[in-house]
Amino acid sequence: MERCKLYLKPGKEKSLYRKHPWLFSGAIAKMAGKPQEGDLVDIYDADKQYLATGHFQDETIIAKILEFGNANIDYDFWKQRIANAINYRKGFGFFDNPDTNVFRLINGEGDFMPGLIADYYNGIVVLQAHSQGMHNNFQTFADILAELLTDKLVAVFDKSSSTLPRTKSEDKYIYGATPEEWEVKEDGNKFLINFYEGQKTGFFIDQRENRALVRSLAAGKRVLNTFGYTGGFSLSALRGNAEYVETVDISKKAISLCERNVALNFDNANHKGVAEDVLPYLSTIDDNYDIIILDPPAFAKNHRNLKQGLKGYKNINQRAIEKIKPGGLILTFSCSQAVSTEDFKQMVFTSAANANRKVRIVKQLPHAIDHPVSIYHPEGEYLKGLLIHVE
Repeated sequence: MERCKLYLKPGKEKSLYRKHPWLFSGAIAKMAGKPQEGDLVDIYDADKQYLATGHFQDETIIAKILEFGNANIDYDFWKQRIANAINYRKGFGFFDNPDTNVFRLINGEGDFMPGLIADYYNGIVVLQAHSQGMHNNFQTFADILAELLTDKLVAVFDKSSSTLPRTKSEDKYIYGATPEEWEVKEDGNKFLINFYEGQKTGFFIDQRENRALVRSLAAGKRVLNTFGYTGGFSLSALRGNAEYVETVDISKKAISLCERNVALNFDNANHKGVAEDVLPYLSTIDDNYDIIILDPPAFAKNHRNLKQGLKGYKNINQRAIEKIKPGGLILTFSCSQAVSTEDFKQMVFTSAANANRKVRIVKQLPHAIDHPVSIYHPEGEYLKGLLIHVE
């Protein structure tokens, strides 16, 4: 079956020459055929010269590019891409670390598979599609993973119901099966993961290296972990011999699982879980915390609500800067792709100036090394973070 063709307007091929993996609808002059959501389409310039092949989607990003040259997008194509992603992680020792068995296996554009996320949870791979084209191939991906990972694979779980809003997708196992909860380990800490109810693919894997930083700083400190979810940063602080740790999240379910995770790892830990809205809660605390962690959800989902999102980030950062103990440290993050590094630093600057305290940047905090970013797709660097010192 011949693939549909997209023809570009004159001059609109430049981004593809730079190997950017997104093609925007405004670049299209005409379409030959009527592609359906998720279909493979071939892309040509205004002179009808072939440029690339990608997955079609009826959105502003009209195609996500899979290959900038003639290639058969078949089982062997996908097998090679997935094998490359696996070998990248093996190169960093992720399959051989007895203290960590949870990590990102495929990171979308960063592994040259735009629209696909795959996370490894102690033998279970959770797939999440951000394009219909990728979702159409999930059974193929499960077969390839079983072939390549052999005894390191227990099951494959499809968790795309929240990322494909226009398609009815049921979160379910597509290879093997396990109980609803599954135990994993990160940096020696055990966590219970619920694939059906958990956010993202079940856990915020991208913060692993920043959690390790908290562990290294926490000895003897009082730590406040806000938007703490199921306690990743809290367990790292406790593992680092923090004097006291408090976890705050608006979700009672998250706090309940956080407390179970604490009990799974420590006897009589000096930890408190609080199910409250973070911003008003920050107004009630005393200035006796040595470390505050601000890891909120994406306040700016897209550029349309960037201004409002930055206001939300400013409010919590200003409050934390006002409240932290003199000489304290704040780890502050934004996971909003729409928020640039410059936007984020300017927001922290404004927060510090409004709080009227001396603030220094100690370290920039990116996502972990299992979340590579394609040099051709800087938008993939979605997590921005700063470690700041407040005098």
